[in-house]
Amino acid sequence: MDYMVRATAAEGYIRAFAAVTKEIAEKAREIHNTSPVVTAALGRLLTAGAMMGLMMKGDKDILTIRVIGDGPARGLTVTADSKGNVKGYPEVAGVLLPLKAKGKLDVGGAVGKGTLTVIKDLGLKEPYVGQVELVSGEIGDDLTYYFASSEQVPSSVGLGVLVDTDRSVKQAGGFILQLMPGTPDRVIDALEKKLAFVTSVTSMLEQGMTPEDIIRHILGEFEPVILEKDELSYRCNCSRGRMAKALISIGEKELQSLIDEKEPAELKCQFCGSSYTFSIEDLEGMLEAAKS
Repeated sequence: MDYMVRATAAEGYIRAFAAVTKEIAEKAREIHNTSPVVTAALGRLLTAGAMMGLMMKGDKDILTIRVIGDGPARGLTVTADSKGNVKGYPEVAGVLLPLKAKGKLDVGGAVGKGTLTVIKDLGLKEPYVGQVELVSGEIGDDLTYYFASSEQVPSSVGLGVLVDTDRSVKQAGGFILQLMPGTPDRVIDALEKKLAFVTSVTSMLEQGMTPEDIIRHILGEFEPVILEKDELSYRCNCSRGRMAKALISIGEKELQSLIDEKEPAELKCQFCGSSYTFSIEDLEGMLEAAKS
């Protein structure tokens, strides 16, 4: 089971999140038939999205993270809710790149230079939108920069996906550590020193560490307290009704154009691959709804 734990440490000055997301990353790989480097990139963003989604408080809150770059992968989109559900898709699934030193997948090379955008729909008139330039395209570094610059929360984001020789996901997970306002310098200095020696997320997972273990491993000297455990899952909420609304939203002119083609319209969900077919009669009914 994929899950995330929340914790506090250093008498509440540090809040921490850690997750294992192997099933989520593997399901995304199967749906989108991604190459190893895109599996790693999308898996990292899904892991971050799942954790950040659970940071939101409202039952209907929705988080979207978009990474747009000039690399061959072009972009990634992930959407999550506040209940541990996450989904995502890549713009280009089959990117192949040479490995970096020590056999590492070149996620930064696949993504390239560009922007990271976080959109939070909290049920207000306008969603919150924060955007930063990509620091490295490796996702974790970029989100660390996003939290510091857009949300003014000093953070450390670690994300990792280990792809097996058969292209399946062997390990996936991550952590987010954040400093609360007023954190003493001694805590900041001690945490920076500890993080300098922390191994990669996938190395910790390969050693058999759970999310709880990862938090204790990094924050042991700060006396962490595990607060909650939340299940995570790759789940798409698309439906025929939602797709119909999307068709109606394209407007009367476009709907009439589809009807004039005298062929059923087929829509495919980008997140899960489900297909929905609408007959000419369906489209005519939508046109009447659009007119009204």
